[in-house]
This record gives sequence, structure tokens and C-alpha cells, in this order.
Amino acid sequence: MTNIPTHALTPILPLLYVAWVDAVLSPSEIRLIRQQGLQYALSEEDRGFMLKFTDAMQPPSENQLSALLDLIRDRAAGLPETELENLAELGYRLAEQGHTRDTFEKNTYKGLTALCEALALDRPDTATKLLAKLGWKEPKDLKDQAHFDAPLWSKILDYRQYEIKQKVRTLLNDPLFTRPEGKDKSIQRQHTLEGIKMLAGQGFGSMAYGKDYGGKEDMEAYMAVFETLCFYDLNYAVKFGVQFGLFGGTVWKLGTDLHHMRYLRDIGTGHLLGCFAMTETGHGSNVKDIETTAVYQETEKTLIIHSPTFTAGKEYIGNALHATMAVVFAQLMVKNINHGVHAILVPLRDEYGNTLPGITIKDCGYKMGLNGIDNGRIWFNNVSVPKENLLNRFGDITETGEYKSPIAQDNKRFFTMLGSLVGGRICVGLGALNASIASLALAVNYAHERRQFRPDEDTIETLLIDYPSHQHRLMPLLVKSLVFHNALSSLASQFVNGPESDIRKIETKAAGLKALASWHCTRTIQECREACGGKGYLSENRFGDLKADSDIFTTFEGDNTVLLQLVAKGLLTEFNQSFNDDGFRGMLRYLGNKIGFTLSEINVYQSRKTRENHLLDDDFLSDALRYREKKQRITLAERMRKYIREKVSPHEAFLKCQVHMGEAARSYIERLAYRDMIKRIDQLNASPEKELLIKLTRFYALTIIMENRYWFLENDYMDGTKTKAIRRLYSRFMEEIKGVSKDILSAFNLPGHLTSIKP
Repeated sequence: MTNIPTHALTPILPLLYVAWVDAVLSPSEIRLIRQQGLQYALSEEDRGFMLKFTDAMQPPSENQLSALLDLIRDRAAGLPETELENLAELGYRLAEQGHTRDTFEKNTYKGLTALCEALALDRPDTATKLLAKLGWKEPKDLKDQAHFDAPLWSKILDYRQYEIKQKVRTLLNDPLFTRPEGKDKSIQRQHTLEGIKMLAGQGFGSMAYGKDYGGKEDMEAYMAVFETLCFYDLNYAVKFGVQFGLFGGTVWKLGTDLHHMRYLRDIGTGHLLGCFAMTETGHGSNVKDIETTAVYQETEKTLIIHSPTFTAGKEYIGNALHATMAVVFAQLMVKNINHGVHAILVPLRDEYGNTLPGITIKDCGYKMGLNGIDNGRIWFNNVSVPKENLLNRFGDITETGEYKSPIAQDNKRFFTMLGSLVGGRICVGLGALNASIASLALAVNYAHERRQFRPDEDTIETLLIDYPSHQHRLMPLLVKSLVFHNALSSLASQFVNGPESDIRKIETKAAGLKALASWHCTRTIQECREACGGKGYLSENRFGDLKADSDIFTTFEGDNTVLLQLVAKGLLTEFNQSFNDDGFRGMLRYLGNKIGFTLSEINVYQSRKTRENHLLDDDFLSDALRYREKKQRITLAERMRKYIREKVSPHEAFLKCQVHMGEAARSYIERLAYRDMIKRIDQLNASPEKELLIKLTRFYALTIIMENRYWFLENDYMDGTKTKAIRRLYSRFMEEIKGVSKDILSAFNLPGHLTSIKP
């Protein structure tokens, strides 16, 4: 280890080591540690060591932490192996090894104790774990022995990003991230901006970018940060997503080396604030037909960005009032030929924050929620930018003024560009689910504490959670949240690590999961609010913020109804390339050639079979969900084919089948979510946690069947005897799951002040 500290810093070394190994240090925590450490009479070497080991932008490496542990071990030599109360006592006793009682200040122990408490490192297990690493003894088993391992359960639910999520959770417990009281949007916006800059200062903003630009090239970790922010404050999540995901992610995904070298490091650190200007007043989901133009001027080698009409104004642009630059999506015109939608970097403000000539920006004002986000509307009046500002990975302009692209077909190029940005849609789905889980934590914990009504005078009042009606309100929502969360986490991993050839399938699934997850979020928060009665209506208990801030997720990154139609189109073509290249006619031509299967080929289980081992059999559950999905897809295809034979236009045929398309898409996504959970279970070793997950997954399948039991009855897949048997089993599962519902939610490691209803 370079600059080995003298004994003057010894008291704080154990705390410093554990703080970095177990979590991440927040800005407030760093200040506290520096105040404690720098109060000693330090040499220049000690001061340099202290400042270096508390630099959030360059946290100590594994090698440096290992060297620090060796140093602590060396200085602990000779200490008697007795139990210690906490890290403060360990630091104090280590310091005594190099100081006499006369020279060693007696207030050191008090200072260290206060610091341990502030950093939540005052538990005995933090000291015993460190002692075990020093070779003293095995740490004591201090946790309450539940029927399953809570840390393991946390890791299962957090998928593959447990460590990074834990770091974000730790950071957000810092008081600096506490949401300001009041509704003044300027105060909320400033608070959100400062929080995002602090997150960037911890290195979270650049995680998805290349290592040459301060990042880790880890998109999965970036997504994990985004979704974890949604537990605390959706304003942080959305601002984080706009700045580092939509703006920075577009530069990273659609730009080339020139743009990466010039902008990414400043974007990741928050020094260059930007926005993502795609949506227009007149064109929301229909990105392909946006009106904004980018006309190439060959003589000047510039692009002229222009909003030809009022409805061409970019609308609901997050970060618009803080940004100094925008990624603007526009129709690229080169030599009077429209080459479709491309992304261009357009400066909005000068170094003093003044709006540049030709730029008009208006505040969207107060919204239903997310008033910590500075949404604005932007118009461009013949704004000139250099040709190099075109993000040219998929389309470029040569020095001779010719347009070139590695993808010849306009439609294919358009879908490829949007496909590279599908991560945002996955993030929105994950964020919605975490808002659901946050509301469920409040409602479930309250239900385990609140009592109401008593059967007679000699008994205590009944807990809310013991009422079957209350279980029916909350338990299905809890299980759906877990299953959808797993499906989206699995999809995030596939998006990051899978082959590029899978991008269309991923985009289709992301659209469907985002739609179902955000609708589920809206329903869950409302149900949880009602389940908490008047307490749920109090502002301090967060339901108002969760509800108002998450509501936009149903139309954010695509209107849910439109997204389900996108899913249905993907299903009908089995992701066939001809649909994306040729539109409606290509898809219908494909259908006419490919529909060869019939309903008689579907293997239907006996409709009257009611034994429990059959109803809980994974083959029955998966076959039931698959049957619903396949039949809806087949009948949709047959209807489409019938309309075309009757000479109905393709567009009109789609209008006639819109509702059917949504139903088919929903059944497909609900079945895939079940399948993904089964895959996750198969990856786990035998344990009580695995058994619990199996039970929850079966309950999810029964929930889908119960919600659609009339469809199964109408289609003769089940008779009334069977659906009654399922209903009885379904109700029994409620009783079993409610007993572990608090344990399930505690695995997400939310702090108590976010999971408890205020008295």
C-alpha cells in the first residue's frame, strides 16, 4: 500500500475498511469520516491517505482494500481475542497498540462511536465479521433464525445485481436525498438536480458507457441503479434515466468515437446536462412521422434543424430547463431526399445558461406528479449545427455530401435505431414494479399491525391481514409484482448479453412487459392506498407521491395500448422480417402463407379434473396459460385473414381487431412471465427459498386463471366444477402466503421509514 498511514489514523482504519467493503459511502458519510479523521494531528502522508480513501469518484480498488486489511491485521497482532462491542472499540484498542494512555485522546472513542452510529456500522456483527477476516474467530450468528435465509432470499429477488442495488440503497439513506416538503416545483427541481449530480459523483451516471469514458460498460448495472431509485423517489429515477440513459445512452448507442470522446465523460459526471427530444405535440407514439426536419447544407457542411409547425414542437421533454444540449430526432434531408428519422446533437444554451438564438423553450408547468422533473416544450427556428453533430452509427453524410448507411432499407434502419434504445422501456417497467413493491411494503406491514373489530368482548381485535378479503386485495398483487419483476430482470440480462439477432424479440417482449407492469403499478398503488384507509390518504405516508409520480409510466416510453398492438403484430408474424420491412401488407401476406395450424392440434387437459395434485402440476398450469395464448393468437389471425379476403384494407382490418390484439398480447406476456419464473427456479439449488418461490409461482398461474376463468369456461377448457376447485385452492394459498408476506417484502431491504405507516 502506498502512503502507509501512521498510528495517528489507526482508530479509523477498521471503520474505513468495512464502510467500503459492505456498501458505498454517500456524500454526507464522506464528510463525517473526513471530519473525524482530519481532527487528529496528521502528517501530510496521513492527510493524503485520508483524502484518497474517501474519494467517491475513485473508490479504493480490491487490491487497496486487501492491503488495508493486511495493515489492520498487522496492527492487531498481540490484541487479546475477546469479544468487542463494535468497530469503535476495535479502532480504539488498535490505537492503544501504538499510543500510551497519556498521549491518546480519550474523546477518540466517543467520536468513533458517534461516527459508527451515523454510518449504521454500530452493530456487533460488523466487528465480528472483520475479526473473522483477521483470523480471530468465526462471526457469531446474530440474525434471527427464520424458516428461510433472508440474505439469500434478497439475492434471489435482486436477480444478478444484488451488490449494486445494496450500494444504491445505502447511498439513498443519506439525509441529503430526503425529499423537500412543499409543492414548489422550483425547489423540487433543484433538489432532484443536486441528487442526480451526487449520484454521478459516486460513478453511477457513467456505468453503461465505455471504460475509456469513465464507465464500466455495464448496462445491467445502470438498469439496477434506475430501478432501485424508484423505491425512494421516482423524480430521481426519471431524471437519472433522462440524463444518463436517454441523453447519454443515445450518444453512446447511436454516436461514434468522435461523439464518445467529446461528450460521454462530461455527460456521465453530470457536467454536461442534456435532454432527449423525440416526442412532438402532433406525434407521440408515431415517431416515424415526426415533423421536425434536419436539412443538410452542403456548402456550409451544416444541418439546419427546424420545427415547421407548432405541432412539430418537442413536448414533455425532461431536463429541458436544465439542459445545455439536446438529442433531437428529426427527418434527415440530404439533397432533397428524406432518409427518415435520425438523431442530432443540438446545443440549447450557452455557458451562462442563456437560450441560444433560434431556440424556444417553454416550461410545461405543474403536472399531476413528478414536479421535480423540469419538463419543457422546445421549438427550433432554422438552427444551424455542424454536420459532425449527426449521431452517425447507422446513417452518415460523406465529405462529398452523399448519404450512406450500413442498413439500406429505411424501415429496417429506423427499427434498428429504436431497438438500440429499448433499454429505456425495460427500465420503465422495472421502475413501475418497484413503485408497486414500495406501496405493498406499506400496506402489508400496516395490515400485520392494524387491528379492527373483535369477534366477542373477551378477545382482541382482528389483524387486517387475517381477513380473507384483505388477503384477496393484496396477495395477488404481491405475487404478480415478483413474477413481473423477475421477467423484466431476465429480459434486461438478455438485452445486455444476448445476440443482436434477438433484438426484435426483446423489443416485443419489452413493450408488453412495460405495458402490463405499469398498469399493474397503477392498480397496486390504488389498492394499497385503500387498504390503509385514512392513513393511506395522508401525504406523509407516500401513496399520493407514488400514485401521482408513477401514473405517467402508463404512457411514458409508449402508450400501453399502442405497445400491446406492437406485441400482437410481432406475434402474428412470429417476428418475421417482412413485417418490419413491408408493413401491414407484408405481415398479412405472411399470414396467408403460414397459418397452417388448427385448434384441434392443441392438447387440452380434461376439463373436469379437480384433484389438487393436478391443479398444482406445472404441466397443467403452463398448458392452461399456453392454450389461452395460442387460441387467442389463432383466432386473431383467422379474423385478419377473413377481413383481407373480404377486400377490407389492411389498416381497416387492424382497426376492427384492435381489442382482440390487446387480449392476445396480454395472454402472451402473462404466459412468458410464468415461463421465465420457472426458468429462474430451475437455476436454484434445493432450499426453503426455492420451495417458497415454487409456491408463489404456482399462485401466480392460479391468479391468471382466476382472472380469466370466464374465458376458460366460454372456450370449454374448464367446466364450473374445475373453476370452483381452483377458487378453493386459490383462497387457501392466500392464507399461506400472507404469513410470509412481510418476509418476502423485507428482502428488498427498504429502510423502515419507507415501509411503515406513520401513526
